[in-house]
Amino acid sequence: MTRTWTPGTADDALTAIATTPRLVIALDFDGTASPLVPDPMAARALPEVKAQLDRLAALPDTFVAYVSGRSMHDLRVITEHADDSIVTLAGSHGAQYWFPGIGDSDAPGSATEDGAREELWAAAQPIVDRYEGVGLEPKTFGMGIHTRRATPEVEAAAFAEIDALVAERFPHWRRRSGHRVLEFSSRVEGKDTAMSVLREQFDATGILFAGDDVTDEDAMRVLQPGDLGVRVGPGETAAAVRVDTPQDIAALLEALASERAAGRE
Repeated sequence: MTRTWTPGTADDALTAIATTPRLVIALDFDGTASPLVPDPMAARALPEVKAQLDRLAALPDTFVAYVSGRSMHDLRVITEHADDSIVTLAGSHGAQYWFPGIGDSDAPGSATEDGAREELWAAAQPIVDRYEGVGLEPKTFGMGIHTRRATPEVEAAAFAEIDALVAERFPHWRRRSGHRVLEFSSRVEGKDTAMSVLREQFDATGILFAGDDVTDEDAMRVLQPGDLGVRVGPGETAAAVRVDTPQDIAALLEALASERAAGRE
């Protein structure tokens, strides 16, 4: 049963995760740390979210990560991520990682077939060009088709053509759909993989994961007792807690940071 958290209210689950010995705070980016914007590369974390993540990352035994479907290059751009950052990144739905003090660390797995990405991009681009408001995002292991500027009718038509193209050329690639986006990847990892990697990397006793989209449910479903899933916005979810907006995520992180800091005084 998912309950709605209102800023300023107490929550037993939030208190419990705040007091876990080794805590990972893992956030999806688009629609969670950042509002959804028409231009995907213009997305930036809300200042109030960033401020609370910085506050949390400065606490002992507390680790912060962004977990996104974006390729690592694009994720570093939109998170304004520097080489000396203490924030971990998990990109490409858990196929790519960047760890503080270590750097890039791809998950084990099969590489994309030589030339396959480029072949798919070249075949998809003419389809995308025919539809107003539709854009192609090249990714390390595939591509994303964005329709945030398109009408629902245009989106449906464009997605149908892209689906047919990929079914013909690369039927074994993983398909994901989300808020105004359709993605295909040659890798099978999902955000469930990212939860396992983060748990092991930081020897976490608890993970707070927040996300707003269908792909985030892969992570929600593998959370364990002692973890906390937070869904941002509407939709069916395995999360225990729901908030309405990224602004509410900032408020929840503020409450979490205050409780965790108090427990370490």
